[in-house]
Amino acid sequence: MTYTLQQINQLSPKEFVSALGGIFEHSPWVAERVLPLRPFLNAAHLLQAMAAAVRNASEGERLALIRAHPELASKAAMRGELTAESKKEQSSVGLTECTPAEFARMHELNAAYNKRFGFPFVIAVRNHNRQSILQQFALRLESDRATEMRECIEQIIKIAEFRLMDLVV
Repeated sequence: MTYTLQQINQLSPKEFVSALGGIFEHSPWVAERVLPLRPFLNAAHLLQAMAAAVRNASEGERLALIRAHPELASKAAMRGELTAESKKEQSSVGLTECTPAEFARMHELNAAYNKRFGFPFVIAVRNHNRQSILQQFALRLESDRATEMRECIEQIIKIAEFRLMDLVV
C-alpha cells in the first residue's frame, strides 16, 4: 500500500507504526520515536527524523538494528524467510539467483564479516549488482569495527530512504 504524506500525518499512532514499522528492518521503535514529531512537511522531513532517531539511539539499539538485517544471499533467503522488503531488494539485484560459486563466495564473506564484526554485512543493494556487492564486501572487511558499524547504520538509512520512497507518494 502507498500513502500520501497527508495520510501518514493523519494515521492513528497504531496505524502509523504499522505503516512505517517496516521501513527499518524489524525495528518499529524508529517509527514510534518519530510519531510525536508529526506533522511531517514532506517525505524528506520524515526520513530526516527517522535517521536522527537511529543515529541518536543507544549503541545497543543500533547494534540490534544492524543485526535485524538478513545476510545477503543467505540460507534464510533461499528458504524464503526474508521480509517482503528484503526479498524484493535482494531479488532485484539477482542475489536470490546466485550461481553456486557466487553463493559459496557470499557465504564465505558473510561468515568472515560476522566473525570480524559480530553483525551482518549491510548494504543498500539498489544501484548495485552482484559484482559490486562482492567488491564492497571485500573492501569493507578491511575496516575497523567502529567504522563498519557507522557504515552499516548509514547503509540502513539508505535502505530506509528507498523503502520510504516506495511507500509515500
